[in-house]
Amino acid sequence: MKFRALALVFVIVFTPLGARAAAADAVAEAIRGRVETLRGGGDIAVNGEAIAARTVIPEFYERRDFRPAWTSPQQAQALALLIRESRKHGLDPQDYHGEALQLMAQNSAADPAALADRDLLLTDALVRFAYHLRFGKVDQRAVDPNWNFSRSLGDIEPAGALEAALAAPSLEQSVLAYAPKLPFYWWLMDGLARYRAIAEAGGWPGVPEGPTLKPGERDPRVADLRRRLWVTGDLAAESADPELYDPVLEEAVKRFQERHGLEEDGAVGKGTLAELNVTVEERIDQIRINLDRARAVAQDIGGDYLIVDIAGFRAALFLNGKLAWSSRVVVGKPYRESPVFRAQMQYLVFNPTWTVPPTILRKDVLPKVLKNPAHLDKENMQLVDSKGRPVDPAGIDWSRYPGEPFPYQIVQDPGDKNALGRIKFMFPNSHAVYLHDTPSKRLFEKTQRAFSSGCIRVENTLTLAELLLDDPDKWDAAAVKAAVEGGETRTVPVKRKVPVMLLYWTAQMSEDGAMQFRRDLYGRDARMVKALAAPFGFVPPEGRK
Repeated sequence: MKFRALALVFVIVFTPLGARAAAADAVAEAIRGRVETLRGGGDIAVNGEAIAARTVIPEFYERRDFRPAWTSPQQAQALALLIRESRKHGLDPQDYHGEALQLMAQNSAADPAALADRDLLLTDALVRFAYHLRFGKVDQRAVDPNWNFSRSLGDIEPAGALEAALAAPSLEQSVLAYAPKLPFYWWLMDGLARYRAIAEAGGWPGVPEGPTLKPGERDPRVADLRRRLWVTGDLAAESADPELYDPVLEEAVKRFQERHGLEEDGAVGKGTLAELNVTVEERIDQIRINLDRARAVAQDIGGDYLIVDIAGFRAALFLNGKLAWSSRVVVGKPYRESPVFRAQMQYLVFNPTWTVPPTILRKDVLPKVLKNPAHLDKENMQLVDSKGRPVDPAGIDWSRYPGEPFPYQIVQDPGDKNALGRIKFMFPNSHAVYLHDTPSKRLFEKTQRAFSSGCIRVENTLTLAELLLDDPDKWDAAAVKAAVEGGETRTVPVKRKVPVMLLYWTAQMSEDGAMQFRRDLYGRDARMVKALAAPFGFVPPEGRK
């Protein structure tokens, strides 16, 4: 690339002015022909690489009277470097014509057609890369029909943005400005670099199958376990007896278990062994797809917001960009998945009633009532008709159900047994999903917390209510507690109408530099890996659904 650029500079400097103008006009004319082909709906391919920016490129070159844009060797070199370093973002340089541009740089042809092709290919590469940095590569709506996050260009005018980027002192800074500014995105990039270095060094050894390895035991597999944990930095000290499961190794196993969301018991059972034997290549893919997930939601994250990390079983409220509250949560079972989507917090309900949803009614409640008619009284539930009027359960022939459609509703009264606990937080959405308290507090002690029917059970609801109500004079901690203990069902609008985002992170880098992985609870990662490997394609930007 360097020698090709110098050759072009030599030609420009030592060619007579008239000849130079004629040569430039010839290149512009060649560009015009290609732009008109795109405008007419035709296809343009350069060395087998399709020009994908079919709208932006014509607008860009028409504004500049079809003059070539890449006359500066430094700009072309800067773009070549950006394309090579797209791997740091978990992206593929071939999506940005990496190999084709390299071949063109080695080709000494300088005829107008070749120069026009080179110019369009460089421009298309820049558009493609900036597009992926802003929106991510994967069309999230194709892998998840519930997706409703932003895909907006905002006030960016593409052709003008292209011109500004090429005119800027640093092309790199101009392009990287489209990447997420979220700290955890850049931390995750560091994690990707670290795991790629491990892969280049040969990866890590597996630990053979066998019975649970426990502290104090001696086993030949312990030596394999030591080598495995050494590679990822969980074990920092060697041992004079490599086959002995000593206390130092036990702490290393606990550190590994913490990083992978496992029970920190210091023993290598089936679950821990499975995570130990995930390959470094699979972990790299896991990091790459979560980088793309971050790019896809970055526009929606900022200021005040509440995130539920489904795979991580945690929720966090950020106010003015700073963490204000976090809590363990329980999410949907694998066959009743909590969806990924965005909605606006509107109000909360103290001491809510619970109308049993149709699926839970059919699969859980009706079979129990059929088996035990006293189940409704036991669970503080009542039967009501379509107008909310009470119906005597004794007059119902329960044996007809669930074989026939059930014409009534079952409502659970407020109280200690209520499935929603003492507070529910409402952000209206088509999924009928919300955050709520729960009487089943013991479930928060488990490491894998997928037990709900889709809604999010929250451990620490009182503080969240106080923060969202945001009215210290009327709703301080004591007032919130009093409202709960009063037992009255009461709906209160929240002052902090924050966006609520249910997201799905299976890889993150913590602030202390520890790489964190979580089990792919709903089997979503494989679709993302496949989508990342697909050929480049634009998804038309649009606002939220």
